[in-house]
Amino acid sequence: METQKKHKGFASRWGFILASVGSAVGMANVWGFPSKLGSNGGGAFLLIYLLFIFIFSYVGLPTEFAIGRRSRTGTLGSYENAWSTRGGTAGKAGSILAWLPLAGSMCIAIGYAVIVAYVLRAFVQSVTGTLMTVDTGAWFESFSMTPHSVIPYHIIIVVGTLLTLFLGAKSIEKTNKIMMPVFFIIFIILAVRVAMLPNSLEGYLFMLLPRWEALKDPMVWIWAMGQAFFSLSITGSGMIVYGSYLSEKEDVISVSRHTAVFDTIAAVVAALVIIPASFSYKLDVGAGPGLLFVTLPTILQDIPFGRIFSIILYLAMIFAGVSSLQNMFEAVGESLLHKFPKLSRKMVLVILCLICLGFGIHMEAIFQWGPWMDLVSIYIIPIGATLGAVSWFWIMKKEELFHELNKGCEKPHNTAIWYCVGRYIYVPFAIILCCVALFLKVAF
Repeated sequence: METQKKHKGFASRWGFILASVGSAVGMANVWGFPSKLGSNGGGAFLLIYLLFIFIFSYVGLPTEFAIGRRSRTGTLGSYENAWSTRGGTAGKAGSILAWLPLAGSMCIAIGYAVIVAYVLRAFVQSVTGTLMTVDTGAWFESFSMTPHSVIPYHIIIVVGTLLTLFLGAKSIEKTNKIMMPVFFIIFIILAVRVAMLPNSLEGYLFMLLPRWEALKDPMVWIWAMGQAFFSLSITGSGMIVYGSYLSEKEDVISVSRHTAVFDTIAAVVAALVIIPASFSYKLDVGAGPGLLFVTLPTILQDIPFGRIFSIILYLAMIFAGVSSLQNMFEAVGESLLHKFPKLSRKMVLVILCLICLGFGIHMEAIFQWGPWMDLVSIYIIPIGATLGAVSWFWIMKKEELFHELNKGCEKPHNTAIWYCVGRYIYVPFAIILCCVALFLKVAF
């Protein structure tokens, strides 16, 4: 295919894993997970979340990697390839259906870029020291509720991220080899500092001791399921494109396991920073975006070397945000290169830049923080993940999926059990989440 000629794959196994972790690690980990944990039962939510992470990383993530590797292209070609195992007409139907999760990736990227622009603003004002002297609540509202308040930062984030994609898999791998280790180091440093705060033990107990009555609330399960989808970047689109760059010598279930482990560590470490700090300062642990832009700055203003910790916090967040944006843009860009082979990668990146900036700048005039993460994790991502899950486990021929899954394995996985988990547990979970999301939309 044209895309195979243009782009090489990842140079190393760890380069691929770090790029995949980079896609998964982001806002979903740094405030989404702590916020959901804080408002949904603490330790009980954590247990359910880990259950879904195990299931989804066992079947959902390796399947998206395998599907991408099989087709050697992005979302559009991968769905067509999977559905065509049932015939040419089915393949055409699959290529049409694939536009839905692909559009979802682009929609997420447009809004996500605005958020990372806010993070960049916070980083700059940490460097200048402004953030250390303001009323953080009023400061946050001054730009989050003001139209077109972060346009320069927005342009820097979008253009900068797209420049890192210029060489495809090669540049994605190189940037994530730097950004992801630095991200983990920074958050571990912050976690150690937070552990020294007074009353931080209450936060650890809240995180680790389950409140079993929370398990009776079906919405706790729904939030945990949606968070697991979001956190692992299982969108029916994003991880497919990274799979298309994966060597046939790699075991997709093994690399999926590593990706899930590091992603979960990132989420837990972020919670170890935010939850104990919130308890120490008696602040709301379920405050959503306010955790990152109101709660943490308030804490950082009050501790020794707070300005330094503020700088490294928002630097880590920029790395996390850019690595996630890379995946969203690459998913769309690679698909367009496959669909329209006469386009060059440079031209596709320019098109994506114009779309993201055009819609994003308009979004700044209407953007409301409250429902955004919920909209993404409960509506957009599960719908794409569900379309993908149904395509892989109910449409695509089982033998074709097994063949791709077992490439690179020293010995074949127990594909019968794996397939049953995918077909009768993973797919129903995804469908349930979509149905509940639609019900909530209609009801409220």
